[in-house]
Amino acid sequence: MISRDTVMFALACRIGQASGVRARDLVAEICGDSSPALERQLRAVIEELRLEGRPICGHPSTGYFIAANQEELRRTTDFLRDRAAKSFAQAARMLGVSVPELAGQLRLPS
Repeated sequence: MISRDTVMFALACRIGQASGVRARDLVAEICGDSSPALERQLRAVIEELRLEGRPICGHPSTGYFIAANQEELRRTTDFLRDRAAKSFAQAARMLGVSVPELAGQLRLPS
């Protein structure tokens, strides 16, 4: 079963980028098998842990790992910020509004 405890236990020996593990492999390590549904569950648990402030890093090229230092953490937060900004820009374009309008920022009258 994928839980906060099982994820943290599995990541405890994965300190630093060089120890990263892909979602599919981490799920197999925790559950003995892998599936897209279990990988989504893993990502949801990792999101919860990050929202608690856990320094879980990850990138498609490195997999998931616990940050060994501030530089690894910064690279992950830069990746997350850039991905969010691109998604936000796409949503704004699809709706035909500016990014500030989508964000609900007030505009001053002209």
